[in-house]
Amino acid sequence: MPASVSKELADLARLAREGGLDLSPISLRVKADLLLSTPQPAFGDLAAFSEMAEALLPGIDEATALILARKLAGWPHTPAPVLTGLAAKGGRILAELLRHGMPVAATEIERLVETGDEPMRAALAIRADLTAQAVIMLLSDQKPDLDRALIANHNAPMPRAAVDTLIARARIEPSYRPGLLARPDLSNLELAPLFLQASAERRLAILESLMAREALHPSERRTALSGPAFAGWLDLAAEDRDAAFAAIANHLGGGAALAGALAADSSRDLAALALTASGATVEEATRFLIRLGDDAAHSVERIFALVALMRSVRPAIAFRLTMHIAGTTAMAPQRRSQHQPAMDPSGTPSRAGQGRPEAPPSLSDVFGKIGAKRERG
Repeated sequence: MPASVSKELADLARLAREGGLDLSPISLRVKADLLLSTPQPAFGDLAAFSEMAEALLPGIDEATALILARKLAGWPHTPAPVLTGLAAKGGRILAELLRHGMPVAATEIERLVETGDEPMRAALAIRADLTAQAVIMLLSDQKPDLDRALIANHNAPMPRAAVDTLIARARIEPSYRPGLLARPDLSNLELAPLFLQASAERRLAILESLMAREALHPSERRTALSGPAFAGWLDLAAEDRDAAFAAIANHLGGGAALAGALAADSSRDLAALALTASGATVEEATRFLIRLGDDAAHSVERIFALVALMRSVRPAIAFRLTMHIAGTTAMAPQRRSQHQPAMDPSGTPSRAGQGRPEAPPSLSDVFGKIGAKRERG
């Protein structure tokens, strides 16, 4: 017999000798501990405990009920009438039962999410059997504690709407980011908005996913960055950083959301990506970043890291990534009207035609290059 159970029995004997005390709460706890210490309790013992609990539960105090709820909620042998009797007390006892895994039907979980108070909803947020609808309902509360509990609950389903909501909130609440990046069920594309906070390994995975998406759905060619426009950015970088970031954001079509994100990122990784997306060369972008004159500009190590980032990303990928991070969708460039002849574009002997446009790389080509790069690394 475990030492804790022996102590309970000794206390029970002492109180019995002294008399004048209601022993029903202690009796229930001792009996529960005896059963819990038995790997396979006998059916008769469980039936006796169930009968005893039904008789005594209505009169026990809240402290004892909470202890019993923690111990019995997730125990597979707990008789159903015992859980029903504890749940009938409601309030903190019901919340404790839910927190510790009391079996509940999916429809009942959703009903409790809708009607329960804050402690009840907090208890439900950590359950492994949450439904997708329950997750959406809990997020509607807009409570950081509930959000963090759902993020940490890797067994909870994450429908697309929930992911979008939490990613958007993570842009404002930094404490959400590590938990979201640690979730194994979120794809690299879904986590692209958190690229700046991701580890080096996760960053590479995000870039590879964006490359695959680009191979399947090539981006439209963007307007080239003119020399005078970039010269204007350089002048603004030294005089008014916010204006410089606003100019870059407007060029990319990201507006105020991108401008604000550029200003807020002190690492300047986002600025480096935005400059690459704009079509600036690595040398031009480095000049701009140094002209900002901030902490990153004065760090040789940071400048080298920014150069390495810009050299590893093509403009189309940098554009996609920049917009994911800023949480904005830019307008696609307008297609220029162009006559498409019905004949084979290879032409005829008497009339030369345009050559076939170069086909975008296939997905297998992209992953082949990625695999070769990894083997070299």
